[in-house]
Amino acid sequence: MEPSSGKLIIFTAPSGAGKTTIVRHLLQKFDQLAFSVSATSRTQRPGEEHGKDYYFLSVEEFRQAIEADSFAEWEEVYQGQYYGTLKQEIQRLWSQGKHILFDIDVQGALNLKKIYQDQAMVVFVQPPSVEALEKRLRGRQTEDEASFRKRIEKASEEMSYAPSCDQVLVNDDLQVALNQAEQIVLSFV
Repeated sequence: MEPSSGKLIIFTAPSGAGKTTIVRHLLQKFDQLAFSVSATSRTQRPGEEHGKDYYFLSVEEFRQAIEADSFAEWEEVYQGQYYGTLKQEIQRLWSQGKHILFDIDVQGALNLKKIYQDQAMVVFVQPPSVEALEKRLRGRQTEDEASFRKRIEKASEEMSYAPSCDQVLVNDDLQVALNQAEQIVLSFV
């Protein structure tokens, strides 16, 4: 596979919709897929590894990378909390002959689609309802109430982007969603 002949399969969703679970399943199912590790300036959570879950950068390092045009896309998702896809990450995975699987926010997904167009497919993972999403996020117990409220507000806004994506995958029954995700990948690569 030529470095630029790979595809980008971009999963996006509000936090708690299940996109990470779906992406992990697809990575186990298909050898030709590789995960794009995003960069972030957010604090590393317990159990997360630099270079595996994210490339953890300080706010200053992230801003320097923006200035150096190191990102294919980036976004200040929350104030002072940046996320982005490094160009070198895309090239690294394509040079291995892989199609790249992403687990990123809606704005980043749509920005990648603008850049890579037909080489990219954006799949919006939609929770059955905002209430179901709230329940999933509360079950995680990973954040305080203020952070939780911020995520729910953002989730409601992100749900409005679903029609802008190439595919919408409703994650109501996980097994059904996993099977549908496999079919989406097979139809694109």
